[in-house]
Amino acid sequence: MTTEPVPAALPRFPRDFVWGVSTSAAQIEGAVAEGGRGRSAWDVFAAEAGRIKDGSDPRVATDHYHRYPEDVALLKELGVGAYRFSVAWPRVVPDGSGAVSKAGLDFYDRLVDALLAAGVAPVPTLFHWDTPQALEEGGGWLVRETAEKFAAYADVVAERLGDRVERWITLNEPAELTLLGYGLGQHAPGRQLLFEALPAAHHQLLGHGLAVQALRARGATSIGIANSHGPTWTASASEADTAAADLYDLLLNRLFAEPVLLGRYPDEELAALLPGPVAEDLKVIAQPLDWYGINYYQPTLVGAPGAEGVAAADFGGIRLPPELPFAPQEIEGYPRTDFGWPVVPEALTGLLVSFQERYGDRLPPVVITENGCSYEGIEDGERIAFLDGHLRALHQAMAAGVDVRGYFVWSLTDNFEWAEGYARRFGLVHVDYTTLARTPKASFRWLRDALREQARG
Repeated sequence: MTTEPVPAALPRFPRDFVWGVSTSAAQIEGAVAEGGRGRSAWDVFAAEAGRIKDGSDPRVATDHYHRYPEDVALLKELGVGAYRFSVAWPRVVPDGSGAVSKAGLDFYDRLVDALLAAGVAPVPTLFHWDTPQALEEGGGWLVRETAEKFAAYADVVAERLGDRVERWITLNEPAELTLLGYGLGQHAPGRQLLFEALPAAHHQLLGHGLAVQALRARGATSIGIANSHGPTWTASASEADTAAADLYDLLLNRLFAEPVLLGRYPDEELAALLPGPVAEDLKVIAQPLDWYGINYYQPTLVGAPGAEGVAAADFGGIRLPPELPFAPQEIEGYPRTDFGWPVVPEALTGLLVSFQERYGDRLPPVVITENGCSYEGIEDGERIAFLDGHLRALHQAMAAGVDVRGYFVWSLTDNFEWAEGYARRFGLVHVDYTTLARTPKASFRWLRDALREQARG
């Protein structure tokens, strides 16, 4: 018999601290041909041979589209106060612009009502990588019109759900879509443009700003973005390694934070490479936010490419091409997840403190919009240790003066993990992909009990 884990005595968080879990439509909904939903770039990408490592696709995923009442019941049992999900753009506006699907909006209506009935606040993300394929065929995020069409779609969703939704997220991880989708071709839409992918970064940020304006016009008062960030560690003090690490940090962190927070790009030469009236666009991109979302998973050790005897690291399971002017390297001396990512809770503290030091009063309150890990097994003690360590690290950042208002675990259930298929399990709830049965893991029970202890305050 397996012994139930004893909840750790976590530090006390503020009573109004938001506890939640996160998912995304493309990874859990399935039902890709139901309710008038259009095709997404991920539907097309996954259908191409060799794109997904285990040969799978997201056509069924966890079937959340049909099983959402069961998943909402799990949220209620877990005791979280908020659920971050994404609205699938092609489910609501099948071609990305033009005709709106009533059936698609009806689904999110039902989901929001079910969440509220369960005492869980809905936190929709308007874009989590599932670009409508019709727009992708017209250039996707490489063209300016996609940002404008995204804002129009945001308005449609806000008109329907805004009377019941308080918190909104515009974009999820534009850095990863730019790098992995347009730069390296390892994610949808599978383009391999390297630095010519930079327009996708600018247009996503522009879409964010335009969507903020659309949400404000509908009365929204709590808007954020979910940017991915992690500390960049320099492989050595050499000039070459320092320059490579600085460039990596600029492209993966500062490029996506500073236009939003400061209204400028971190490098004038970089800004000159971007399309359109950049100075005017930045005024739109820097719309004031009510909070800033950070997705954190791991730090990255970076040096100059081609160092002798140095093991190159995978970027989220993806090996970067040697022609890039920086090279992530393996971080030794830390435990690793089943994805091979180093587990470094203290790096979260350092990241948050560095954001506070760098951006000062331009940094709004922070919400950790994703943090989680991939481990096999239902008795997943490693995930418990991961969450425990990162929550303590988060509390340390708060004690150091960083204004953190919430924490969302990635993810509620196991799901379709993009190019990895179903080979990686990030969920607090195990999903049997044959029967689709849900089984709460030990980490689910640990978090449930820890939240009950926090509530006893």
